[in-house]
Order: sequence, then structure tokens, then C-alpha cells
Amino acid sequence: MSQLQPQSQLQGSAEEPLLNTEQMQFWLDKVVAWGQAERPETQKDTCLHLNRLRDFLQRLLTHINSMSSTTETMKTLPFLGQFLGRLCWNPYVTADATGRKLVFQCLWGLYSEHPGNAVERKANQWIQKLFCQLATEEEDVAAQAFLKHMNVPPHEYHLKVLRKMVAMLQENIGKSCSSSSSMNQRCCCDRIQATSEACVPLATCPEAAPLIGALLQQSMTCVRATLSEDFLDALSSAYLSQCLSLEEQAVVSLWYHNLPSLEETVLRLLECAQTNTESTPQKLEQQLTQSLLPKACAQHCSIFLVVNDIFRSILKQAEGNEPVKRLIQTFTCCFLRELALQQQQTRVSLKAWFPQSPQRLLVPLLTLPSEMPQEAWRRHLNWLSSSLQRLTEEEEEEEGDEDGSSSASLEGHHTVFEAWFLLVQCAHWVQVAVQLLVTSGPEDGGPLLWLLTFYHHPTNRGHHRAQQLVRAKEAWDHLCLFFLVLPGPLPEERLQALVTLLSPQPQQPSPPTVLILSLLVNVAVFSQLSLNGSTEILQTVADGSGLTDEAASLLSSLELKLNGGSCSSGDANRVHLRIKALRNTLTHTHAESSPAENQAHTLTL
Repeated sequence: MSQLQPQSQLQGSAEEPLLNTEQMQFWLDKVVAWGQAERPETQKDTCLHLNRLRDFLQRLLTHINSMSSTTETMKTLPFLGQFLGRLCWNPYVTADATGRKLVFQCLWGLYSEHPGNAVERKANQWIQKLFCQLATEEEDVAAQAFLKHMNVPPHEYHLKVLRKMVAMLQENIGKSCSSSSSMNQRCCCDRIQATSEACVPLATCPEAAPLIGALLQQSMTCVRATLSEDFLDALSSAYLSQCLSLEEQAVVSLWYHNLPSLEETVLRLLECAQTNTESTPQKLEQQLTQSLLPKACAQHCSIFLVVNDIFRSILKQAEGNEPVKRLIQTFTCCFLRELALQQQQTRVSLKAWFPQSPQRLLVPLLTLPSEMPQEAWRRHLNWLSSSLQRLTEEEEEEEGDEDGSSSASLEGHHTVFEAWFLLVQCAHWVQVAVQLLVTSGPEDGGPLLWLLTFYHHPTNRGHHRAQQLVRAKEAWDHLCLFFLVLPGPLPEERLQALVTLLSPQPQQPSPPTVLILSLLVNVAVFSQLSLNGSTEILQTVADGSGLTDEAASLLSSLELKLNGGSCSSGDANRVHLRIKALRNTLTHTHAESSPAENQAHTLTL
């Protein structure tokens, strides 16, 4: 003990001595003599000194916390590590709840958030290893001696030790900076970083879940109160592999603290949407709700902006990816529902959530059809169509202006894309546009048809959108003759013309398949033509173009959208029955229904 301070007392303050060097030497000699308390005389001596040991450990903990660093602590008490390490392997000390807690707290006080030298790095490694050994089932002599003496099963012993450690660490993370009594003392928020690092090997341990949840939800009020990146990465990996169960708010906090975890969650949803193309809209909405992503986005604007950026990037690469568009639409619907619940408590400007969207379109598109009278829908959609057309015309003028700068052209592309991206997110108005188009007759449908074409084909490079609009108008003319004008037998040449419009042709751009098929499905659902007539047209065209599965999927998607309030209440029952009958026919299950039920449906419709 020659390296101990020469003065007779180690002081934490000028007023009151904390440690006496003679006492330190006394207790060090004691723990060396006790060893692992294997002999009866050492066991008796340990028990006799437990109360005094607790008092000493309490003063030792106060001394450690009064030091500015682990290096300074080790200079004053060079044999401190040996002393605490020996105590950890004494079963009579660790069996005492108060003594064990004080030993753990002293060890934790020696842990450095940012080790500044070799001494502190070595101390961190030793402490981590020590805690890991105490909480796992390694075959060590001390544990075996204790278990043999106490007749406790190994698994039960290690679980109890782990739970005690978790409870002790959980107590510490609630402390704030204000609890530090001196500027020279280490900030108490250092413990948060240290505790999170200690939890890395416990990421998949159910017993550590309360501590992990508390760490994730801890209010970070100090620059030092950060969570270890290794801890966050371990949690992310465990959660994504379903090896860790977290409460809802803990999951949200994980995404808030760890960007890779959030990105991986979104990418997995996108991958699932593209591989499971036959998933029903109902299942997709259920999957998104269970993922907690819409709720997390509604609680934290920053999370929503990251998710939106991922969706934006995917759509820039493939604007015609229908499964991705369906995922984005369903996600936005769930998000807006969650946001409405959040806004009852805290109102945040819509501009904060959609900073890149054209502001004049923001409120009109985000407004739900159910939030305005049905008689205003047509006027609302005509305004949206004209506003979007104006944006696209301005973009084309900038491209055609030889004197125009490339930056202006890029800005025009960006504005049009952001307007289209917002329209994709708010596809409820697209469905209303289709419904109004097919129920209002052949006249005065130009603005709505343009809006639908823009939704499916936003890019006009090489006049692509203009060509698709021509083909969509041609298909719409055929559909009007089928459903709205011509009675009697169906002209086969017009049915074949529709099949041709839906099929790829040599040396021609890809047809607007989804747009034309969407018009066909919606007309079959909403028209006043008999169910038999509508079924014959839809089945003939879908079979002829090889799009039967796609038509059935559109019917399922349409049913979910109509449940959101874009169908008049008077027609709701009739429309849903028609959707069901049409879908049954397309999926070859209609024949399995009883003849009486089919006849009842036909009479009703």
C-alpha cells in the first residue's frame, strides 16, 4: 500500500473524511483472508463483519462518485479493483442484497463512458467481463462453491443474479444532471452510456427487457446522456430477428435513436409488399398497423421524414411499381389516422410533415373525401386536375425554353414529382375521381381522365403521358358504349379492341394497363348494367388480356377504399355485393356458391 496517499485520510470534501487508509488496508486484508468463504471460520468471520462492510462500501461509493475520472480514483486507491473483484466472488457478500448492490454500484462508478487512457480501457473491459460472468452460466470455481454450499440450481442462481443486476442498473438511469453536487464530480448521465454498453450481451435476454425499455425511453437532457451505438445495433439486430420483445414505446424510441433500425424496418416492409403481391389490402393494412410504423411517424415528425424519403427514393426509381404505391397509400392512410389522434393533444403544421410538397396542394389532397359534402367532390377534383396540369405545363415550358437554365428545369421536374408523390400518398382522391368518372356518363370527363392518367403516368418524357392519355380516352370510349349507352348483345369487335389496348404491341410504348383495367373494374362495379352483363364484360376482357389476377386484386383494393367513405351510403350495400360477386367469378369460387344464393344476389343487384 505504499502508493496510497501519505495523509491519513482520503477526503471527498473539506468538512468530512470519507475513507481512512488504515480502514482500506484492513478491509483489503479481510477479503484476501476470506477468499471464497469455503471454510467454516471464514464464513463466520464474513457474517460477523457484514454490517461494517456495508458502511465501508457506502463511503467507498461516495468517494468514487466524487472523483472526476477512473484514473484519479485508481491513483488514490490502486488496489480498489482487487478489493471489489474478490468481494464479487464471496458468496456471503453477494448473497446480502445491500452488500451486493453496493459492490455493483462501486464497479459501475469505475466504468468510463469515454476511456481516455489504457488504464480506463482495461478497467472497462474487466468490469464488462465481470458482470457478464456473474450473469451467465460459466463454469467458475466461485460459482460452483456457492451453488454447492447453498444447494441452488445453477440456472436459478444466474437468473436471480441477472435480475438483481437489472434492478440495480434500472435505478441508476433515472438520475439527472441536477443530482451532481459538485462541478468536479462526474456527470450522472455518464451512467446511461455505461449501462447501455453493459446491456449489449443481454439484448436477447427477457430478464433485461425492463432495463432495455427504460434506457430507450430515457429523456436525453444532457449531451453526455447518449446510448451506446453497439447497444442500439444489438437491439436492432435482435428486434428485427424477432429475438427481442419490446413494448410499443420502446420500439418507437429504438427507431428514434437508431436510424439503421428504422431504415431496415421500412425496407423489409417494401420487400414484403413486392414479393407478396397477392396479399389483400386488409392484410397489408393489418401488417402496417402491427409494425407500429404509422404510430411512430405520427409521434415523431423526424421518423416520418425518414420513412417518406425512403418511399420517395423508391418511386423515383420505379414510378409504375404498383405494389409499392399500394404500400405507400395504405401507410399514409394509417399514418393520417394516427396523426389525427395525436393532433388532439399537440397540433403541428402539416408543412412540417410534408416540407417538399407544393403547399397549395397540401391541404386539398390531405383532406379526406369524408370530410366534405359529396356534392363538392367534383368541383374539388376539377380544381386539383387543373392545378396539376398547370404544374406540368410550366415544367414543359421550362424544358422547351432554350434560354432556360438547367437548374430551373430541374426545379420544375422536382415540383411535378413532389406533386405526384403527394397524389400517390393521397390516393383516396384518385378513387373518388374514378368513381365520379364512371357514374357521371361520357360527357365532361376530360379533367378526371387527365388526373387519372397523370397519376399512373406522371413522366411526360418523349410525350409518354400524352400518348397514354390518347389510349386511355380510346378505352374510355369503348367502356362508355358497353356500360352506359348500348343495350343488347355485346359487340365482340369492341371487346377485342379493349383486349388489344391492354396488351403490349410491337414497337409501341407499354400500354396504360393499370389505368385501363382500373376503369374497367370500376365501371363494372358502379354502372347500372346488370350484374350478368358486367360480369361477362369484365371476365371476357380480363381473360383475354391475361389480367384476371390483377382485376381480382383491384376489386379487393377497391372494397377497402370504399370502406374509407368514398361511396355514397345509399349505394354501399349494392356496390359491396357486386364487388363480391365479380371477385368470386374471377377467382373461380363463384361456382362453389349455392344456386339459390347466386340467384338471390342477382335479383338484389
